[in-house]
Amino acid sequence: MESLFLATRLMMVDLPGPTLDAASRAHLERYRFGGVCLFRRNIQSPAQVRELVAEIRAVLGPQAWIAIDQEGGAVQRVLEFALAPAPMALGAIGDAKVAEAVGAAVGRALISLGINWNFAPSVDVNTNPQNPVIGDRSFGADPRKVARLALAWARGLEGAGVMATVKHFPGHGDTVLDSHLDLPVVDKPLEALERTELYPFRKAVEAQISAIMSAHIRFPALDKRYPATLSKKILTHLLRQKLGFKGILVTDALDMKAITQHYSVGEAAVKSLQAGADMILSLGKPEVQASQAAAIRQALENGSLSREQARQSQQRLQEAAERFPGLARAYTPTQQKRDRALMERVALQSITPYRKPLRPRRSDRILVVSAGRATEAGPYGETLAVEDFLQLLKTRFAEVNSFVYDPQKAAEFTGELEKAATKADFLLLLSVGRGGLGPQEAHLLKHALTLGKRASHVALWNPYHILSLRKPAFVTYGFRTPTLKALVRVLAGAPAQGRLPFKLR
Repeated sequence: MESLFLATRLMMVDLPGPTLDAASRAHLERYRFGGVCLFRRNIQSPAQVRELVAEIRAVLGPQAWIAIDQEGGAVQRVLEFALAPAPMALGAIGDAKVAEAVGAAVGRALISLGINWNFAPSVDVNTNPQNPVIGDRSFGADPRKVARLALAWARGLEGAGVMATVKHFPGHGDTVLDSHLDLPVVDKPLEALERTELYPFRKAVEAQISAIMSAHIRFPALDKRYPATLSKKILTHLLRQKLGFKGILVTDALDMKAITQHYSVGEAAVKSLQAGADMILSLGKPEVQASQAAAIRQALENGSLSREQARQSQQRLQEAAERFPGLARAYTPTQQKRDRALMERVALQSITPYRKPLRPRRSDRILVVSAGRATEAGPYGETLAVEDFLQLLKTRFAEVNSFVYDPQKAAEFTGELEKAATKADFLLLLSVGRGGLGPQEAHLLKHALTLGKRASHVALWNPYHILSLRKPAFVTYGFRTPTLKALVRVLAGAPAQGRLPFKLR
């Protein structure tokens, strides 16, 4: 059993729902994993999360890690406290003190629930506008600015008692494939990687960052055969030995198709640890987790995975758990109110004007043109509710109506849009998805700007939509409530102060 528990302490797993049901409890008792990663499906209320966390630690022990992805913007699991703007919104502000304050507020909310490990912030330098999975999750396209803001955010988070994790090493900012769906390849020379992708990680190591998450991406300049998560050349030789990283190295989720389409579940788990990971993120069905535990145990017993290396990983995890013990801290109503006010101020600072967009007059009949009342995109099932924005808009403007089109059949809506526009004074064109605008959708929105009405574009999630239209716009970098409130204030006359954190091309 010693080999089994040495193996499972290097595994973090997930749970199917908001309670520790009998089957999940038995699974945790049987394997004694090193921690649990929470998702939105596990969260109903603060009190429920605290109870769930307490039950997990009662089974796994007080040193068990409780982790989460709480990046800000679209990627947030806990929605019951102050909602942080997206990292790219902080990039639009460019102030490290603001980034640190936001990170601290995120940390206060998480530690109040007993969550002591956050898989954030991303230090991916988003240099590719076609990137389908990073985008607004990045602080921008300048590696120095990304490093400065992300490390400030991490300082704030850790100061509140939650361990930070910079990701996705060695960089996910210049991909056109989503590693949730396939295996991306970044075929750049080492010199280019050093200048851009690796720069923020180098700075993070110098700042003694606590943890780094690996990327499921192949970098031929670093390893011609294996993706970073499975590469000893990248995780041990580059990160540990060359860059001098001494903290915890955790994999991205091993259930992502970048891995599962190319490696068996057991093989991926063992190769990750052989490459130098301290902990694998083993998500999915209990039988998958059991298979990975068995594979790691076998590797320890046959010597293909060093017991000494496994014990060193366990020691790193234990020492970090002593620094970030996960004891729930009080989060007073007064502090919660302050943090909500902070997020609203920051959201307002981040709204970015592009090419001097027009604002509607209070008396205007506004027609909001968008691809649906709600849209869902990305690997996390984030839902953007256009209806929420419409209701907020109605608090400031006399008449607000909406025109909804199907983005897959946008060309068929031209006549209807022309008719609806005749009854409007101002057209507000909302582009709402995470992905890029298709040709039909871009054409319809451009056509709306030729109908003789005062109009502006709003890039409500993906900021790179402005590159498809090249027309005056407001850029929000997200759709959470503080950002929608800020957008309405800007449309009503408040100054838009943000600056685009990427180059236009």
